[in-house]
Amino acid sequence: MEVTNRYKTTKTHIDGAPKESHFELKTEALALSVEPGSNFVIVKNLYVSIDPYQINRMKSQSSSQKSIGFAFGIAPSEVIDTYGVAKVVASGNPKFEKDDLVVGLITWGEYSVLKEGIILNKLDPMGFPLTYHVGILGFSGLAAYGGFFEVCKPKKGEKVFVSAASGSVGKMVGQYAKQLGCYVVGCAGTKQKNCLKRSLDLMMHSTTEKKQICSQHCKDGIDIYFDNVGGEMLEAAVDNVNTFGRIAVCGVIAEYTDAGKRAAPDMLNVVYKRIRIQGYLATDYLNMYADFISTTSDHLRTGNMQALEDITSGVENIPSAFIGLFRDDNIGKKIVKLVDE
Repeated sequence: MEVTNRYKTTKTHIDGAPKESHFELKTEALALSVEPGSNFVIVKNLYVSIDPYQINRMKSQSSSQKSIGFAFGIAPSEVIDTYGVAKVVASGNPKFEKDDLVVGLITWGEYSVLKEGIILNKLDPMGFPLTYHVGILGFSGLAAYGGFFEVCKPKKGEKVFVSAASGSVGKMVGQYAKQLGCYVVGCAGTKQKNCLKRSLDLMMHSTTEKKQICSQHCKDGIDIYFDNVGGEMLEAAVDNVNTFGRIAVCGVIAEYTDAGKRAAPDMLNVVYKRIRIQGYLATDYLNMYADFISTTSDHLRTGNMQALEDITSGVENIPSAFIGLFRDDNIGKKIVKLVDE
């Protein structure tokens, strides 16, 4: 059987804010068969994760492209890989059979042809929606869990400040912190702020002057700052972090599309208040994956945590979903649905 596979690529490197004109929709004829023993797997993509770090892979150059394998650069017209959930339609790999649900690295397209060695695992939905395994039970969730519990080392009663608190990672960090008994202040855009009022102790507009956000609303200082933004927000947080405070740097989205915007925190504060600032990647905490799944699944089943998802449909809408991340359009985990389950 042969199908037409539609997929999205970039037309050119993207060294600023992404635009619709940077992307194009391509088609190819794809035979839904593989040679026995080839170890190739063809999957029909169901849901794909939309993540801001991908913009760094689309740049003509970025230091991130040399740091770790999954962050390597994407050349124009190349297939764009991403985390997602799919269903096997043909397999030459004995680990997978037709109709298996799988989760791992697939593509910005309707079908993916996957070689041996690609991150791909059979998926047990555990009674949860498939989208949960793209976001809250996927790498976004692991980034929140590992960063908060291992980098920040939180204690009950501590004051936690989270930037981009309505995003896929920030939303989860706020919930983990509340479950632990921390006082949690979050920062997000206006429409995002309204949907999070009940889940945190205090929500603030990200459009407010950054130094005012921290000084006015974190009057007793900050013990933990979970950073998804960078830039001026990181500078303001450092000024208000308490002695021996911890800062986990999960992302710096404010700096991804503006080469001239770089955080310049007061290093005297860092030294004299003995602040620990650590960047990290979700993959640093794969050893915690089982604990993360067990803990988060329990919280979801008891209602102590909720998934917040922002789902768009259609491969043709992947670029607009991606662009929206940099315009503060999304509320929760951004996912694109490719086909009905």
